[in-house]
Amino acid sequence: MSDMRAKQPKGVKLDHISKIYQDPKTGKNFYAVKDCNLEIRPGEFVTLLGPSGCGKTTTLRMVAGFESPDEGEIYLGGEPINALTPNKRDTAMVFQSYALFPHYNVFDNVAYGLKLRKVPSDQIKRRVTDILKLVELSGMEQRMTNQLSGGQQQRVALARALVVEPGVLLFDEPLSNLDAKLRVQMRTEIRRIQQALGITAIYVTHDQSEAMSISDRIIVMKSGVIAQMGSPHEIYYKPVSEFVADFIGECNFLHGEAAGSDDGSVTVRVNGHPVQVASDKRPAAGEDCEIVLRPEAIRIADSGQLPCKVELSCFMGSYQNYHVRVGDTLVKITDNCPINKKIFAVGDSAYLSFDKECAHLL
Repeated sequence: MSDMRAKQPKGVKLDHISKIYQDPKTGKNFYAVKDCNLEIRPGEFVTLLGPSGCGKTTTLRMVAGFESPDEGEIYLGGEPINALTPNKRDTAMVFQSYALFPHYNVFDNVAYGLKLRKVPSDQIKRRVTDILKLVELSGMEQRMTNQLSGGQQQRVALARALVVEPGVLLFDEPLSNLDAKLRVQMRTEIRRIQQALGITAIYVTHDQSEAMSISDRIIVMKSGVIAQMGSPHEIYYKPVSEFVADFIGECNFLHGEAAGSDDGSVTVRVNGHPVQVASDKRPAAGEDCEIVLRPEAIRIADSGQLPCKVELSCFMGSYQNYHVRVGDTLVKITDNCPINKKIFAVGDSAYLSFDKECAHLL
C-alpha cells in the first residue's frame, strides 16, 4: 500500500463562512450556518457533531461544493475554492445512502471516478485492486452491489471515494443505515483506513459515541454556530456550556454557590455542604456556580461529601446504575464493577463523593 500514501493530504480552512436560507413558512431569511471559522490540519480527522438542524451537513456540503456560502471563503490546501464546481475540488464524499450504481459490479463502481479522469486502464486495475484490499473486499470485484450486505456496500462506497486519492475525504452520516454492531465495526474500519492513508477527513454525525471514538477533534454545532471545538477528551471533561455537556454523554449538574478559591481549586457549597472542584476560575464568594459531573466520576458510600437519598438502584452487569436525590437535584451514578461493593437499595440514605479533578465548573 506504500504508493497509496504518496499523495499529500490537504488542510481545509473555513473563513467566516455563512449560509442563509429562506424559511418556507414565514418567508424570512435565517442563518443555517453563521460566521463559521475553522482550520483543519492536513491528515486530521475532524467530526462535525450536533442535533439535526444545527448546520453540520450544510457546512460539509459547502466544502464539497454542493452548496455555496453566502458569506466567507473556503480554502483547500491554501487555495480558495468557492468558485470551483464539486468535480474540480480535490475532495471525495461518502454519502449516507452509499449512492452506488446498481447496474455496475464492485470493480466498475470503484473504478468509476478513475475512468472519468481518463486514467490508463492498467493503472485503474492496479489502484482498484489495491483499494479493495485496503477495505477488505478482495475477490468481490465481479459481485453486483445489490448482492452485498449493507456493511459491504458501505466499504464499496468508501473504496470509490478513496481510489481517486482526494486531498480531503468527506463523510455525511455514512453509518446511519447500518445496525448498531456493524456501525461500531465500520467506524473502527474508517478510522483505521484514514490513519493508514494519512488522509484529511471531515465527518458529520449526530452520534456522540461515533464522534468520540474516531475523531482527533470534535466540532460541536448548535443552531448554525460552533458551540465548542476540541479533542474528545476536552469536550467530554471540559464542556464550555450545559448544551455541550448534555450533548456529549450523560451528565449531572449540581447547583451551588462559591465559598472561596485557592490555587487551582474552588470550594462550592451544594445544599450547604462544601465540595471542591479543580478550576482556574475565581468566582466571588456567594456567586452562583454550576458543577458538571459525569455519572462514572461519582462514588456512593455510607460516608462522603454530599448526603443523598436513593431513588433507583439497578444492576446492569458491569455497573450498578443509581438515581439519587441531592436536595432537589436528581443525580445519576454509574458505579463500575459493583461485585465487591455495598449495594444501596431504593429508599436508603447514602453519601456521594468525587475527586475534585473529575468535576468541572461551568
